[in-house]
Amino acid sequence: MACRVHRHRRTHRPATDAANRGSRCRRRHPPPRRAVHRRTRRQPRHLDTAQTRLQALGRALARKQGPDRRTGQAPSQRWRRACARLGRAHARVADLRRDGLHKLTTRLASTYGTIVVEDLHVAGMLRNRSLARHIADAGFAEIRRQLSYKTTWNGGRLVVAGRWYPSSKTCSRCGAVKAKLPLRERTYTCTSCGLVLDRDVNAAHNLAVLAADPADASMGGVVSAGSGPVAGRGANRKSHSGGQEAKNRQPGTAPADQTGTVPSQDRTAA
Repeated sequence: MACRVHRHRRTHRPATDAANRGSRCRRRHPPPRRAVHRRTRRQPRHLDTAQTRLQALGRALARKQGPDRRTGQAPSQRWRRACARLGRAHARVADLRRDGLHKLTTRLASTYGTIVVEDLHVAGMLRNRSLARHIADAGFAEIRRQLSYKTTWNGGRLVVAGRWYPSSKTCSRCGAVKAKLPLRERTYTCTSCGLVLDRDVNAAHNLAVLAADPADASMGGVVSAGSGPVAGRGANRKSHSGGQEAKNRQPGTAPADQTGTVPSQDRTAA
């Protein structure tokens, strides 16, 4: 997620014409503006910005006399005040993140008719200690939740790509799929057609193909695309070799004489 910031600076140049020296009249036309500089701004990291203050408040709280369940000691008033300050700092970070996500999702839902998002395995991404804090600060689930109802409000369509859809590994030109693509490789290089492109831009082109699918063009709301038949929770699963197949039984479908898992009392085991 990136946005552009337009900045310009007005400079008032003194009049150098001899006829205009000493005159109090103003210019009819304002001085020309300077060129507009565009800069790409990354995702705001509110948690990293407030990390120094949070650590300082945490150390200050640790030095106070807190509660002790073993001895029944009550916390001191200074500990309560320090705990309240730490809670307010965390609440401010959460409010800033929520405000930024609401502004982003509102702009996207009101500007575009079709939005494509990916169903990422965030729990697995959080195992990377180098990126866990940044991933948690991004709020991927909150972005998808807000887009799901804001696209409905604006009459748009939200397409959710499958979790195993290879958007980054697939070439957006020839369709070749790479077997492996490490995270450190930020540039996608296709060995088949020679395409060299940023991996995020390449993934965006592949996700745009899902949005242009004519099979889902007439459907509204949240549409799942780019994934095959995925077994739901509690679906049929096969056990080890030689065992029985575990089936998901719907409620109310058991036979009359078999209402539970324990055999009846009048039957004896063979």
